[in-house]
Amino acid sequence: MENRIKQLRDELNRHNHNYYVLNSPEISDKDFDLMMKELEDLESRFPEFYDPLSPTQRVGSDLSKGFMHVTHERPMLSLANTYSIGEVDEWFDRVRKGLEGEDFEITGEMKYDGTSISITYENGRLTRAVTRGDGTQGDDVTRNVMTIRSIPLVLQPGDWPQKFEIRGEILMPWKVFDEINREREYNEEPLFANPRNAASGTLKTQDPREVARRRLDAIFYYLLSDDLPADNHFDNMMAAKRWGFKVTGEIKILHSVDEVNDYIEFWDSERKKLPVATDGLVFKVNSLRQQLNLGYTAKSPRWAVAYKFNPENACTRLRFVSFETGRMGIVTPVANLEPVLLSGTVVKRASLHNADIMRELDIHENDWLYVEKGGEIIPKITGVELDKRLPDSKPVQFVSHCPVCGTPLVKQQGDAAWMCPNKYGCRPQITGRIEHFCARRMMNIDGIGEETAELLYDKGLAVSYADLYDLTADTLSALDRFGEKSAERILKGLEDSRQVPFERVVYALSIPNIGETTAKRVAKSVKSMARLMEMSLEELQAIPDVGPVVAQCIFDFMRDPINISNISRLTAAGLQMQVSADSIASAGNALEGKTIVISGTFSHHSREEYKEMIEANGGKNSGSVSKKTSFVLAGENMGPAKLEKCKSLGIPLVSEDEFLKML
Repeated sequence: MENRIKQLRDELNRHNHNYYVLNSPEISDKDFDLMMKELEDLESRFPEFYDPLSPTQRVGSDLSKGFMHVTHERPMLSLANTYSIGEVDEWFDRVRKGLEGEDFEITGEMKYDGTSISITYENGRLTRAVTRGDGTQGDDVTRNVMTIRSIPLVLQPGDWPQKFEIRGEILMPWKVFDEINREREYNEEPLFANPRNAASGTLKTQDPREVARRRLDAIFYYLLSDDLPADNHFDNMMAAKRWGFKVTGEIKILHSVDEVNDYIEFWDSERKKLPVATDGLVFKVNSLRQQLNLGYTAKSPRWAVAYKFNPENACTRLRFVSFETGRMGIVTPVANLEPVLLSGTVVKRASLHNADIMRELDIHENDWLYVEKGGEIIPKITGVELDKRLPDSKPVQFVSHCPVCGTPLVKQQGDAAWMCPNKYGCRPQITGRIEHFCARRMMNIDGIGEETAELLYDKGLAVSYADLYDLTADTLSALDRFGEKSAERILKGLEDSRQVPFERVVYALSIPNIGETTAKRVAKSVKSMARLMEMSLEELQAIPDVGPVVAQCIFDFMRDPINISNISRLTAAGLQMQVSADSIASAGNALEGKTIVISGTFSHHSREEYKEMIEANGGKNSGSVSKKTSFVLAGENMGPAKLEKCKSLGIPLVSEDEFLKML
């Protein structure tokens, strides 16, 4: 079996490379999935052949809070920035003088707008991935980076050094960025300002499964080792490409300042056609020997420079500011503009986010506003053209009442958002909750989107999501634009939703501050809706990753009479109100009555998964060692303070493998 497992891993790694790096798949998705399934089955049957770099490990698992700080073997310095062709020409002249007239080549390549990463490989295997941090040390994000499918875990056969470091950018493609922001906007979560922020935030996410879901990409731009395959940058990057890395396809050798200028002018417009965000170009002296001779300043290498593109912006007239109430009652100001073309799209609207930002911009009626994209999808108001302001124009005031239902707005202490408190009588809040409830990743009720939710509300058929389960074929068929097939589709969706897992039911309820990930954590911890409804604030705060604010939101939601009634009706309608039997089938009583502390890092499961195992098998998790501790589940790098306390109290240490045998 070991040979078959190795064969499957090699094949899957090769197909991953063909698909994510070369964009030339050799097999169908179905065949790939079948191979992956076979490998998963074999690895579960033969755990002695476990490999943390197996293709099956890319999906990731939960991690504990925080990242370990790692000192870079070689500092990650920033590049000196230039903002004009003239400044690049001056750098070119400094290089010429620094090399005392010696001939030299320049490489031109794209400066991708992501988050920097340094990855170390040993014997052809990924061993560590570290963020740039402050340039001297960064965060160890290896587990998250392993989920990015364009990054090889095991290299293609080649002349790679026994140990080397490769640097690049972690990126979020425009397409994925758009999808995630649409999802966040729908959930009334703060939008990512640009793909760079999205990639950076994703890389620091504590759940690698969420990292995997966001489909990050990576492009590499520099190779470091004591044993490089070539004496110049360009050939080293071509070697990295052969080994399985995605390198910038725009890299080009340039021989003169005129060629450098032509390269800038070409990519100033062509970059907009690329699938990922860029913010400039990078020019490097190609020869490594010449790089060494040119050396470094205190902050940056003399042999490289970055040219930053100017962000695309325009000035257009404000027509009016509208105020829009969302599903959670948050009122958002939106600047409605005279249409203007930016980065290939017509911009008519731009969010002003909240009252504080409106006040900082000091927007008046009929003002001319600067709108900027700078390679970003979301238009942003960056300022006001005061010279065009009309003498009698008045400042735009944030509304004091809900623009839909007229209820006076309220503001939570420390929060920038104004909210409409009339959550059960405000139309957009009601229809927004119904639409959210029916969405694909919640109850997945096909046929009920924004328009249908509003239609059902207008006709008095659904003023809450619980009302949906009272719908009949006759009432639906009688609606405007509805036929028999439309009614059947909705009714089938309602029937199928009765099998949707409990954690998605929790997410569908629109509990404030409860996103998809938190809903899963809560559902797995509490096991049932009945238990969730009776929990105290202290008990709720004890759920992993549930802080005081989220706990208060759950506590208040579960004590609201309308919510209690809706949950009761959903329960009567047959929705899943507890974790399924299959999910807890493996639970036992092996740890009954034991209090266990987890410390260190683990190979087979995450700390969160071990906490769940402990609870599922009758044990109790504790964060500190005391006389009541039964034993410590001890992984690698266990904290010295806990280790010393265990010795002084005589608390036994149980290894990961020993613990799994206990279960």
